[in-house]
Amino acid sequence: MIPVYEARRGSPSQPFDREPLALDSGFGGLDGDALDLVERRYSDRGLAVTRERYSSRNESGDVVCTARDGDSIVGTLSVRFDGAGGLHADLLFAAELNDWRAQGVKLSEFGGLAVDKHSHDAKRVLAQIFHLGYLHAHRRARCDRLVIEVNPRHVGFYRRCLGLVPFTAARNNPRVNAPAVLMSIDFATVREQISLWGGHPESLGSARSLYPLAWDEATEATMLARLA
Repeated sequence: MIPVYEARRGSPSQPFDREPLALDSGFGGLDGDALDLVERRYSDRGLAVTRERYSSRNESGDVVCTARDGDSIVGTLSVRFDGAGGLHADLLFAAELNDWRAQGVKLSEFGGLAVDKHSHDAKRVLAQIFHLGYLHAHRRARCDRLVIEVNPRHVGFYRRCLGLVPFTAARNNPRVNAPAVLMSIDFATVREQISLWGGHPESLGSARSLYPLAWDEATEATMLARLA
């Protein structure tokens, strides 16, 4: 695992004066407490879940990111890189993904996303674990575009909070026995939003997204250096 820790605490002028989250990431499969969290959250939503392992499919492997608050894992996210084995989203959305591939777009997929419903700061957990996934996918692996599969009832949330755009109608996903929509965003857009809003939690209302809870430029540079 590659340990990464948020160094800065909130300042008195900011409304998010909390203990820093501990962020971890490393190549391999989703297991242990992180897998338990995914299973609990998916089950809470009425989704059929198996103990699927997100194992490597190419030489780069998959990355599992986790956020820890004290002794508890409060967030997890799997970053998957495109390769000979494809992505999970190919099961339903191969035609759409192949269109991007034909244009030379390098894809990355975020999955296994879960945030503990008992976390006292779920928005910060989501924003920062997403930021860590972005560092792996775009800043390190140079992927161009993010794709995710989302239940239709969550499309509005991901569009509003992270700027993801739906690209398909709902299709049934047999892995969880529920409908799924393909959503996507260009990583260049994510980078623009982080540059504009990151490190400014006081702007959460005016931004109308979660990007103000992402790291500022200096913290991002520190985090990125620790992944090298």
